[in-house]
Amino acid sequence: MFDPVIAPSGTLLGLLQRGRGDGTLHALTAPRSEALAALNHCVLRDPRHDWQVENRSLYYARLYLDLHGELDAIEAHLFDPEDVLDTDESRTGLALAVLGHLASYGRREALDLLRRYAAHGTNWTWALDELALRDDDEGLRALAEPVLARFPEGPEGDAELAATVRDSFEPRPWRLWADDPRPAVAARVRAAHESGCFDRWQRQMRPAGPRPGWSVRAVLEWAQQGVERGTALHVPAARCLTAVAGPEDRPEIVRAAQDGTEGARCTALRYLADSNDPDVLDLIEQAVATGSAPVVEAAVASFERMRSLAAVDRARAWARRPDQLGAAAGRVLACRGGAQDRDLVLAALREAVRGDGPDAPTLWTLVDGAGRLGIGCAAPVLRHIYRETASSHLRGRAARALAATDPSFGRGFAVECLWDCEESTRELAARHAETGDTRVVERLRRLAADPAEEAEVQTAVRSRIGQEGTAV
Repeated sequence: MFDPVIAPSGTLLGLLQRGRGDGTLHALTAPRSEALAALNHCVLRDPRHDWQVENRSLYYARLYLDLHGELDAIEAHLFDPEDVLDTDESRTGLALAVLGHLASYGRREALDLLRRYAAHGTNWTWALDELALRDDDEGLRALAEPVLARFPEGPEGDAELAATVRDSFEPRPWRLWADDPRPAVAARVRAAHESGCFDRWQRQMRPAGPRPGWSVRAVLEWAQQGVERGTALHVPAARCLTAVAGPEDRPEIVRAAQDGTEGARCTALRYLADSNDPDVLDLIEQAVATGSAPVVEAAVASFERMRSLAAVDRARAWARRPDQLGAAAGRVLACRGGAQDRDLVLAALREAVRGDGPDAPTLWTLVDGAGRLGIGCAAPVLRHIYRETASSHLRGRAARALAATDPSFGRGFAVECLWDCEESTRELAARHAETGDTRVVERLRRLAADPAEEAEVQTAVRSRIGQEGTAV
């Protein structure tokens, strides 16, 4: 899947793509046709950089309800001929998740679309998972035959069915079908379940990788074999060294960290960092200067895992370096530094935004650090990240940092955060949004009564609402 094209943050489409609360507020005041066009664009062209961790489905479903939006565009997208050609889950997953929420809100046409797609669509397992949470037994039983028809009778089809049953995210339909009154349905599903359990047991009985009794050299060689196969094994290999290495093996491991093969060097650096070896910081600096790109990456990652005072002191010395190690030092100080490190963390935050923009991965840690250390001077940068980032998770982190650094947060961004796509951001807003704005009181009441809202958000909302239903 190609990275999505995100519209500017000042446009309605850009706000909705980011999942910002202002997206909903602007859509409700925009011409309905324009708002629905932007909403359909988002649902049919998933705007998330990481669709597995960022939330949008409930956010978009609520906007469909508020706009009384039709589902024709979603139907055309799901049953387009491209569905057969492009089988990537990301093409239809967001649309199916939105339909799932709409079905929970009582939109019958959304439930019917999910049933049709589960019977005929390519990404049918996702639709079945949505139905497992929302459909009744009768509706699920009606899908048994069309779903089983996807797996032809015979060894190959039976093996594929067993793997599907074994790996299913929501087991309810399969359990229901295993007790189906139709003998052919029940027998086939039960056989698939038994076969899947046996496959899992066989894999557990034949583990790959190191065995008890391996030497340090054998573990390092195994890590290098992974490199040659294109598989990074230095993290599990370092855990193996913890089990097999003794004090007498330290010289060999140090030599591997200095000039071993790529796999051995990455493994040794990880092991020495995790064990707080007295020479590991110098070895990490040497690896960054002389190692290949994977070695540099492993060295930096190993340094960031360290919790010792020596690592924090070294981070202060490295923080101004213009390389990966300098960036890592800034993140270490953001996580574990003290009040004396505020200027270094602020400089790292500003440099990251200047050099790599508001979506730089390093910002996640630096933004958290700005909030943890209460760096008031960071508020303008944090506001910029909040507005511009395409990541709803990073925006939520920026909101938490602003709550700790910006006195205006409660009457500013906290208000729009009540409509944000991420439940953790809505929870934060429920605790901080000032109720002088009439929209806040109305929104708190709606969230408290919404059965689709997360429990943590509702707990925060109810802490703000008194016995008489008035915000406090």
